[in-house]
Amino acid sequence: MKIALLGYGRMGQTIEKIAISRGHDVVLKIDKDDVDYDITQADVAIDFSLPTAAFGNITNCINNNVPVVSGTTGWLENYNKAVTLCNDKKGAFIYASNFSLGVNIFFELNKTLAKMMSNLKQYNVTMEEIHHTKKLDAPSGTAITLAEGVIENNTNYNAWELNETKNNNAIPIVAKRIGDVPGTHVVNYASEVDTINIEHVAHNRQGFALGAVVAAEWLVGKTGVFSMNDVLGIK
Repeated sequence: MKIALLGYGRMGQTIEKIAISRGHDVVLKIDKDDVDYDITQADVAIDFSLPTAAFGNITNCINNNVPVVSGTTGWLENYNKAVTLCNDKKGAFIYASNFSLGVNIFFELNKTLAKMMSNLKQYNVTMEEIHHTKKLDAPSGTAITLAEGVIENNTNYNAWELNETKNNNAIPIVAKRIGDVPGTHVVNYASEVDTINIEHVAHNRQGFALGAVVAAEWLVGKTGVFSMNDVLGIK
């Protein structure tokens, strides 16, 4: 499989190593200032670029019939446009806020716990996410996905807010930027008598990169807009 890497930062470099180890060829490595390239060289593209570049990268791929997997966060105001374009062009597209296979299991665990806690109004939900100091967006896309999973499955909440909130129906998300932390996410249910936590701790970036490559392998030859639940067979 011939892969184009759109974004060649630390994630892109890790994806390259894993892709090569799985027998694939990286035929394009596009950094933030590269604009003149032929995306049709690739069988599939993996986008871990900047928020300002992601929608343009995804559009270019879909317009040129190249399946695209995107893990860039901070561009989702244009997500519906990407979905519409993909459907109109009969392309193939996967977006995930986190491609880690473990995190996607964690997303489903979070939804299940939210349903179980919905009638227990004495528990207050808070979230915390910790990432490296070079991460540009806050809260993380993963934290937002977790918050949305609670909101969809727990009638006590209808919004999330960064850091502290005075809205009892909003989930506060505390975002911390520390050193070289790959990613830690905690969902906390606290009452006066006890606390329930679920937590995912990434030990390195390889889990994110492996998931992106697995998603790209799965996407080639398909048509439509998909998620990591499709890749993992989670219903």
